[in-house]
Amino acid sequence: MARKMVYHVLLAFLLLTIISVVSVRYEPNWDSLDSRPLPAWYDAAKIGIFIHWGVFSVPSVESEWFWWDWEGAKTKTVVDFMKANYPPDFTYADFAKNFKAEFFNASEWADIFQASGAQYIVLTSKHHEGFTNWPSRYSFNWNSQDVGPARDLVGELAAAIRNNTDMFFGLYHSLFEWFHPLYLQDKANKWQTQKFVESKTMPELYEIVNRYKPDVIWSDGDWEAPDTYWNSTNFIAWLYNDSPVKDSVVTNDRWGQGIMCKHGGFLTCSDRYNPGKLQKRKWENAMTIDKQSWGYRRNTKLSEFLTTDELVGTLVETVSCGGNMLVNVGPTSDGKIIPVFEERLRELGQWLKVNSEAIYGSHPWTYQNDTVTPNVWYTSLKISMEQMLYAIFLDWPTNKTVHLGVPKTAEWTTVYLVGREDLGPVNFTTLHPQGVVLEVPQIPTQELPCQWAWTFVFQGVLQ
Repeated sequence: MARKMVYHVLLAFLLLTIISVVSVRYEPNWDSLDSRPLPAWYDAAKIGIFIHWGVFSVPSVESEWFWWDWEGAKTKTVVDFMKANYPPDFTYADFAKNFKAEFFNASEWADIFQASGAQYIVLTSKHHEGFTNWPSRYSFNWNSQDVGPARDLVGELAAAIRNNTDMFFGLYHSLFEWFHPLYLQDKANKWQTQKFVESKTMPELYEIVNRYKPDVIWSDGDWEAPDTYWNSTNFIAWLYNDSPVKDSVVTNDRWGQGIMCKHGGFLTCSDRYNPGKLQKRKWENAMTIDKQSWGYRRNTKLSEFLTTDELVGTLVETVSCGGNMLVNVGPTSDGKIIPVFEERLRELGQWLKVNSEAIYGSHPWTYQNDTVTPNVWYTSLKISMEQMLYAIFLDWPTNKTVHLGVPKTAEWTTVYLVGREDLGPVNFTTLHPQGVVLEVPQIPTQELPCQWAWTFVFQGVLQ
């Protein structure tokens, strides 16, 4: 009888919980929108792939801001490049016919991204140039179906990601367009009119959400105008309340002047944001393998790409401080991911195969990096009530012992080198009030579990 009563009480509680969750509706203001819990998948994912692809991939010099640098800022190197290589009457729109994506194979991209260990991807649906990578009803003759590839690039990649991988699919979207007449008119009117937002920005956003159901909406191009001009809070309220992705979608913080790093689902704060310390809110380090550009550059040098060692180090530091890393690649205009990008991503994936337990689903520790030995970063995870502490060394210790100032061990604590558990427990000496001296396994370099960043797991630590 008592068991039956407990069952009914639990059932009633569950029903009330479901009803309360269902009844939650978010108001179109930042206090309400910021109160929405971040969907758990995003924090657990830790790593995503950013893809900058568009008409700017055709000239493929300088950066994805090529059009602005040419006809907006009139940057000398870009102006000179155009004078030397193109006729005087050539326009930026003329580049679009050469954005053919003839070698684009969405399944090949999906394979590379899956091999990287990434858990989600974010594709540029539209950058500041205004060209949409899907057949938008609101971008006549300036989209990937009407000109250039004659394909729905967003749709093809979305299908490949969902059919061939277990990754989440997201879309980047620029709120503004550099040279759109309606945007420039609203700007001249000091944002008192919203013709561009009403006829272009918002219709596009609703279109991509309803058509492609992205798990991430990564907004950008917001900084010149206030969020009230963009009508951001009304869109996000719909996204959280009534959209087809209301339960899974995450959003960033680029929704209007002064909003970045304050409001939104997660914070980006700036490009390549990597504060090096724990933040109060969930954040993302959107960064590039090409140190200078988000879009593909034909004139780049090998020294201008991050090494795999640097890429792994950035991931470790980011995750230790509670962030996700969104690592960018810029495909070519013909749809290829160049070998140096592919190599970096696959090698990152090799590292994650060994060290995944220290990354996916982990949480920041009391300390983010060690207080004694430099280049040692910490993450933590509770497994079956046992606290795991992961000490990730960006440099393999050169001495036979290494002093760590952070771990507080107990009699039952054991330590292993992740990926070489066959070596047995690592010997250590407990220091008081905290800290340990580890005896570094003396094994040949070729027998180490991976090539970059090595993880020691402390099982059953006190702190």
